[in-house]
Formats: sequence, C-alpha cells, structure tokens
Amino acid sequence: MAEPLQQRVLKDRRTKNLTGRLKPGDIALIHHADLDTTAARVLIECKVSAVINAAPSITGRYPNRGPGILIDAGIPLIDNAGEQAFARVADGAVGRLDENTLRLADGSCISGELLTRDRLAEKMAAARANLDVELDHFARNTLAFLDNERGLLFDPLDTPHLRTPIADRHILIVVRGEGFKDDLAMLGDYLRDARPVLLAVDGGADALLEAKLQPDIILGDMDSVSDAALRCGAELVVHGYLRGDERGAPGMDRIRQLGLSAVVFHSQGTSEDVAMLLANELGARLIVAVGTHFSLEEFLDKGRAGMASTFLTRLRIGSKLVDAKGVARLSERQRPRLSELVLLVFAFTTPIIAVATLSPMGQVLLKWLTVWFQHTFRVRH
Repeated sequence: MAEPLQQRVLKDRRTKNLTGRLKPGDIALIHHADLDTTAARVLIECKVSAVINAAPSITGRYPNRGPGILIDAGIPLIDNAGEQAFARVADGAVGRLDENTLRLADGSCISGELLTRDRLAEKMAAARANLDVELDHFARNTLAFLDNERGLLFDPLDTPHLRTPIADRHILIVVRGEGFKDDLAMLGDYLRDARPVLLAVDGGADALLEAKLQPDIILGDMDSVSDAALRCGAELVVHGYLRGDERGAPGMDRIRQLGLSAVVFHSQGTSEDVAMLLANELGARLIVAVGTHFSLEEFLDKGRAGMASTFLTRLRIGSKLVDAKGVARLSERQRPRLSELVLLVFAFTTPIIAVATLSPMGQVLLKWLTVWFQHTFRVRH
C-alpha cells in the first residue's frame, strides 16, 4: 500500500501572518482561540488541507462561527492541541495527518480533538448559553470606557495634511472584515459613477489590490498589510495612540524598514474608527464602509471588550456614514439591467412599427426601403 502523502506544516501565533505564506495543500498550525470568520475564510482561500489549532477554537465565551465555516468547507480541524504541541513542531516541517494526529517525518507526533459536526454543535450550544453573560460584560465595558473616550465626540482632532484631495468627495473605507469581498463585488456601478477616494485600513489594501483596485490611502497599525500593498504608491497614514508621541505609533518602524514615508494620525479608537474620523474631518461628502464591524459577534471576534470608540465615532460622523450594502442596493435600483433596457425598447417600438406598416404612408415607405435595399446591396430575385 502506498504511503500517505506528506505535507508541509507552517505555523504562526498570528493567523493573519501565516496566511500570507500558506500554499495549497499545506497544513496550517495556528494558535487562535475563538477562531473568527475572517480568519477561517482566508484559510479556506489558501486551500489548506487541514488546520491544527493549539488553542481552543471555541472557548465558550460566545458562538464564534469560524470553526463551522472550516468544517462546512470540508477542511479537517484538529482542536486544542496544546502549547507544547505548538512549540514542538518546527515551522516548515513535513508530516501527514492521520485522523486526529499529525505524524511528522522525524517520528514525533502531536494530537488534538478532531472537531466533528456533532461536537461542534455541542460547543456552540454551550457558547450560546453563555452569550447573556458575555453581552453583560461587553455592555458594562462599553459604558466604563465611554467616559475615557468621550473626546472622540467633542475634542478637535489634529488631522495630518494629505496630498489626496478628500473635501466634498465620496470616500470608500475598506476593512478586511466579514463579507468585504461580497461588498466590493456589489459596488461596481458605484465605483464607476462616484469615483470615490479608496481608503484602506491595514489589510483592506490587499483586498483592494486583489479586486484590481488601487488604494489611494492606507491607514492603520501596519501590522496586517503586505509589503507589496505598502509599496503600491498609496499615501500612508500610521495610526498613533499617544498624542504627539511617535513611540505611540509602532507602525512607523515598519514603514522605515521598507524605506517608505508616512504621516501619523494620533487618535483614540480602532484603526477603522480613525479612518472614518480622518475622512470626516477632511470634509468628505459621503463615507461608505466596506467590511467594518457592527455586530456583537464581530467585536468579540476582534477581541474587543467594548465598543465605546466605535459608538462615539458613529455619533460624531452621523448620517454621512453609510454601509456598502445599502449603496449597492440603491445603485441597482437606479441603474436598469441591459436586458431590461432591450425589452423596454422592444416594447416601445413594436406598436410604432405595427401601425406604420398598416398605414398607406407606411406601406409606401416600406416599399421604398425595399427597393433601396435591393439596389444598394445588389439583391437579386
């Protein structure tokens, strides 16, 4: 009997860093408690043969959907393999998966729980039962931080000067969050008609480039965007946390290492909040959000204990901020399909042609056109 195919095993404690190195058929060794939907979808796009998680893929805090997405895609998920197992496997080692055990070429092996649909259903049911507790903690943390972050609502912002003109223009802010690809795919008409400024938040720049779109501005911590995206020619804005202190802008270290230049925007909140604030302060007429986080599950996926900054940011911007899905639906209603236009023209012209051919003048015109056609194209009976 032929020996089972051996595959390369790549590992990283940060799943988003690992996905940039994975090739189809690789085994992904991750350390990702409460595996989120965005990470799961990217692992599927990488076409990995299996995922081994050193941490619990579902801790029970909330019903995260990442593990279910992997299983639905037919990718085996070996869960909770442990810290020692993660440390034991060398990055780039070769091995093969045998049920719930990874057998390495050097003779060692690591094991975990093969997460089946039945076991997944049990874990998700327990997590849903705990959701009330988690929601209570989330709400309390949000209220506790509202007082500390209220400056987002009232304080003036020291926005950097940008080369890209933003005043009185539409701004499309792209975050690599849940559903970002579907949102971008629906915006073809809007992008062509409005020609918005494309502002990417970290990995949103790679999302735009994958969609054959050139980002105008990239803003963020610069920890989840590729070197290629940073070098694409976009204007770079590093999110700084401590006002007036460049040490509070760790993303600048990477920018310098790549030999690039950037400005720093110091503000509280998440990078996607700061991107919205920047667009608003520079006079954007409309801010359209792609892949941004709104639901409780999305905030918990991001590891956020509360949503004070996001809540205050949306209060400050007001009705100028809209979701991409709403813009796409509006564009669909305003722009009829080609097939609909053809049917409309056909329905409009058919009665006119019928009346014209039945009238005496129409018959004379039809005979004249017939003679002209025969003479012009030398038609012979």
